[in-house]
Amino acid sequence: MTPQEVLEYAKKSGLKQLDLRFCDIPGLQHHISYPITELTEDSFQEGFGMDGSSIRGWAAINESDMLLIPDPNTRFTDPFYEVPTLVMTCDVIDPITRQSYNRDPRWIARKAEMYLKNTGVGDTAYFGAEAEFFIFDNVRFDQNQHSGFYFIDAEEGRWNSGRENDNLGYRPRYKEGYFPVPPTDHYQMLRSQMVETMIQCGLNIECHHHEVATGGQCEIDQRFDTLVKSADNMLVYKYLVRNTANLYGKTVTFMPKPLFADNGSGMHTHQSIWSGGKPLFAGDGYAGLSPMGLNYIGGLLKHARALSAIIAPTTNSYKRLVPGYEAPVNLAYSRRNRSAACRIPMYSASPKAKRVEFRPPDAAANPYLAFAAMLMAGLDGVLNKLDPGEPLDKDIYDLSQEEMESVPSMPASLEEALDCLAEDHEFLLKGDVFSDDLIETFIDYKRKNEADAIRLRPHPYEFALYYDI
Repeated sequence: MTPQEVLEYAKKSGLKQLDLRFCDIPGLQHHISYPITELTEDSFQEGFGMDGSSIRGWAAINESDMLLIPDPNTRFTDPFYEVPTLVMTCDVIDPITRQSYNRDPRWIARKAEMYLKNTGVGDTAYFGAEAEFFIFDNVRFDQNQHSGFYFIDAEEGRWNSGRENDNLGYRPRYKEGYFPVPPTDHYQMLRSQMVETMIQCGLNIECHHHEVATGGQCEIDQRFDTLVKSADNMLVYKYLVRNTANLYGKTVTFMPKPLFADNGSGMHTHQSIWSGGKPLFAGDGYAGLSPMGLNYIGGLLKHARALSAIIAPTTNSYKRLVPGYEAPVNLAYSRRNRSAACRIPMYSASPKAKRVEFRPPDAAANPYLAFAAMLMAGLDGVLNKLDPGEPLDKDIYDLSQEEMESVPSMPASLEEALDCLAEDHEFLLKGDVFSDDLIETFIDYKRKNEADAIRLRPHPYEFALYYDI
């Protein structure tokens, strides 16, 4: 879509406001709004000014001026605002140099796509992410110098089965929410409304269903798209899920592990490389993969521990990545086996369906950084012909201790993941896709504001363990 077509769309649709959106390094989307009369064809070149010093991980206050350049291909009408509003995703540029800002996550994702083409390996990387989330009815949390707690409630939560009043039963048992029909599945209608809203806003949805955990765990699957477009779509997806739930008096979280002793929420990410409209991962090797597909897996597995800081970027992520809850802790690959970090889906024999599913990511990740980092790891495997080793078709959780010792594993904490990224990030620097500055900023931010912040605070369960010691 051209800028002129966007202006015509806004006029024809009677839109009154313009909402420009962009993403910070941790992955939170921000926005600023203008009367629609401020949008002209020149706006798509000249941009809109903003203060970058107030955005996490961005510019210092003495170099804070930034420009937002709207991408006309991202336009949609916001389905929630009372005043008709045109929404567009923006690239961020430096107003002095007119160059893309090197800490803009969307620019990093675009550079990853350019790097793929420059390597000659292929011309298109497709990503399809399956984001899981919880729908709750009430959440309370607080932390201060002398107290700390959280409290979650969900009408669908199995813990409400003994409630005396207003109790109709029909709640999924712990780890048995995949996937009974209503009324046990409380959220068929709400998910359906989310899907209809997504389609209205231009997303291509394949299916939706309840997930394994009680308490309202759900999944809505988008169709794959190119790397940057898939990352754009993931932010729109999260926005639409949260706000549709809000209309129904519900609250949604993409936290990887909000409930103890039940499954956490992941973002299994399907990926493939194509060239000239032809899939390059299809072949006659293991699980119907080509040598390139196997080498791509080799890159993902080699760098998985470093990737973990970007694809599972919270302290809470490592409460999900533990054995026993379908979480891919061990770094292996397999066809069909969901306990492996890399899975090759076998639903279809079509070469176009041949892809690699990387299972450790969660939806707390910044999709631009996560997809770009996974592509860089896979390309490192392809370019260096990395052998992924032998597949592991057994249930990993049934292996003996001796067998387990030969299978590498994901980091056990955010601190360990950040250490791994600090030690292994040369593959991300190829083609100037990531920079040392960005990686250092990311690691420093995560250590100071998340890992250290959690480490310094007493945990409520410590009182149960140690108060009478």
